[in-house]
Amino acid sequence: MNEKSIRVLEYKKIIDLLGEKCVSSLGKNISYGLQPINNLDKIKILQMETSEAQSILIRKGNPPLTGIHDILSLVRRTEIGSYLDPGQLLHLKATLAVARRLKQFMKEEDKEQEQQSIVGGLIKSLKTVKEIEDKIDLCIVSETEISDNASSELKGIRRSISSKNDAIRNKLNSIISSTTYQKYLQDTIVTIRQDRFVVPIKQEHKGQFPGLVHDQSSSGATLFIEPMAVVELNNGLKELKLKEKKEIERILMEISSMIAERGEDIKSNQSILQELDFIFAKGKLSLAMKAIEPSLNKDGLIRIKNGRHPLLKEDEVVPTNIWIGEDFRLLVITGPNTGGKTVTLKTVGLLSMMAQSGLHVPADYGTKLAVYDNIFADIGDEQSIEQSLSTFSSHMTNIVNVLEGITPNTLVLLDELGAGTDPTEGAALAMAILNHLNNLKVSTIATTHYSELKQYALMKDNVENASVEFDVETLRPTYKLLIGIPGKSNAFEISKKLGLSHTLIEEAKTLLTTENIEFEDLLQNIEKNRTEAEKDRLNANKIRIEAENLLKNYLEKKEKLEHQREKHIKEAKQEAFKIIKEAKQEAEEIIDNLRKMKLEEEEKAINKKINEAKRQIDDKMHNLAEGFQENILTKTSKNPPLNLKPGETVKVLSLNQAGHVLAPVNENNEVYIQVGIMKMNIPVSNLERVDKKGENRQKGIAKIAKKKATNIKNQLDIRGKNLEESFMEVDKYLDDAYLAGLVEITIIHGVGTGVLKSGIKQMLRKHKHVKDHRDGKYGEGGAGVTIVELK
Repeated sequence: MNEKSIRVLEYKKIIDLLGEKCVSSLGKNISYGLQPINNLDKIKILQMETSEAQSILIRKGNPPLTGIHDILSLVRRTEIGSYLDPGQLLHLKATLAVARRLKQFMKEEDKEQEQQSIVGGLIKSLKTVKEIEDKIDLCIVSETEISDNASSELKGIRRSISSKNDAIRNKLNSIISSTTYQKYLQDTIVTIRQDRFVVPIKQEHKGQFPGLVHDQSSSGATLFIEPMAVVELNNGLKELKLKEKKEIERILMEISSMIAERGEDIKSNQSILQELDFIFAKGKLSLAMKAIEPSLNKDGLIRIKNGRHPLLKEDEVVPTNIWIGEDFRLLVITGPNTGGKTVTLKTVGLLSMMAQSGLHVPADYGTKLAVYDNIFADIGDEQSIEQSLSTFSSHMTNIVNVLEGITPNTLVLLDELGAGTDPTEGAALAMAILNHLNNLKVSTIATTHYSELKQYALMKDNVENASVEFDVETLRPTYKLLIGIPGKSNAFEISKKLGLSHTLIEEAKTLLTTENIEFEDLLQNIEKNRTEAEKDRLNANKIRIEAENLLKNYLEKKEKLEHQREKHIKEAKQEAFKIIKEAKQEAEEIIDNLRKMKLEEEEKAINKKINEAKRQIDDKMHNLAEGFQENILTKTSKNPPLNLKPGETVKVLSLNQAGHVLAPVNENNEVYIQVGIMKMNIPVSNLERVDKKGENRQKGIAKIAKKKATNIKNQLDIRGKNLEESFMEVDKYLDDAYLAGLVEITIIHGVGTGVLKSGIKQMLRKHKHVKDHRDGKYGEGGAGVTIVELK
């Protein structure tokens, strides 16, 4: 990509913004080296990366990337057999932890989505090295300290060092507190010189204090002497510290060896983390700019929808809509100064460079951008005093360079083409340059003040006019780009608004050529018609929106009424069902009461007849008792019962009647029993023990059941009836069938819509007489019947 264009379009400022979004120096290194490319397939992959990062940031928030360091040199040191110090190990551990946290961060991501995504694939390829993290955690306390728990050997050595230190200090404390030595001491303190414990002795008493001199004060008045009494102790301490150092080196070497073994995985992790930091920086920049992924093509088609210059404040920039490459490849923009022409050029160029770098662009969805081999931009006044180049010369130099480097797949942006020289000659040169670019079919956007170029754009094929809108009433530009409409010179209107006399303005008009006057009048009419058309369009749009709102309100109200209607119908049905249910319950209670009353009356009548029969039998038995006493006593049983107990049932052979034992066998081998109302002593030989059988009395309920059984059928047909009628009929039929003693019945409801069948089955589930129910089988009626099993 052309370096001058990159500088003119301020592409480096976008790169600086991207670098600020990276969390590591590694990611920044990739960002600062980013350049636009022209490989469409590669650009699409870069855009996909940005889109995935943007999506993850929206769904899951910022990924845990903090802690990435450049550890390649550290890994290489371990691979050649060297060991790392505690601080370097902590840096390496932080980077390893980022890889692990990232994998955890994406753990809940959909597996299929993760496999299809670039970012998910990168994170999945990270290697977890938890054993090295744990080892560093266990052994390293800080950048300068090794933990006692690093090894049992180190813990034992340090315990010995502590013990040795205590012994030395105790010995020295006894020396400095001794009255014998106090007069030799400069101060009653214990200090350290050359890693050995010493005491300060006055210079004049060094001969009286036995020991080794290790240092002297700056004045020479004090000597730091190691007493002979602690020399051996200090020697032992020195040996322990050497052992400690050796053990620490062994521990660091052990950890470094583990790192060397996993060196390739760790180096691969760093490369992936660097790439992920850069990719997520692109996603963060996209969110900050409210940017989108543009549609890319190789056909030179540009259609920017509400594009915003990314370096301008969002609340201050007016979005631009611009297109080129479909009906025309050359666009000539005219309009007043400070109207936004240059910003439009820079927006098109900068957004194209960003898209070709894999960055999202601040525009609306539907934006299309072309992938160019090169982008040339001649924007701004770059006259050089040192090279004695005027504005015109500077522009011409740039344009010469542009024309030498263009290909058909090039974007050329020319600001104030032909400016800085005689207007007639400048316009002619501008038209010649545009003709050349048009013949080569190069995508070109040029800005100008020359009226001749407006006419040129009207007459030439593949060339289109555009202008930046200017409000004559407020004398301010609106910054809106109008494609298809040439800009009108507003010099006379502006001068009139500013107070220039009407006479001078009219005289100025007379000095214009007829062609210029007619062309300006034509532009004025076009502008007037455009303004009116724009007003009509806005009014039509307003009416359309109002109509859509009215339709929306109507549909919402209609839907609300339908909902209320359905709600009222549902409530009415529920209320009706409730009333029917209550009435059914009342009817059931009345029927139950009537049945109870009927049963009670029948039972009273039966009991009355039974009592009358009992009385008659008792009378006959009483009359016969005396006459047949002898006969009764004379009959004997083949198997007389033994061990009769009160309450047992026995048969009196002479009477052929059953009786109940009232008292056990007496000394006369007789049993006191009751037969009917008669009580008597009967010899055991005249009795037989029998089992107690239920009396075969037919009560009132049995009569009812018998009556029902003779009249009721084993199936009920409810086809053609509604649900409420069917409920009452089926309920009564179930009661009758139950009283009749039926075990299995058939309810015929038909297939129909299924409502009747479903309602009946729901009723059967809760009915007190129903044991089970099922659909009919083949030959029984199939789905049109339900077979019911009664309790």
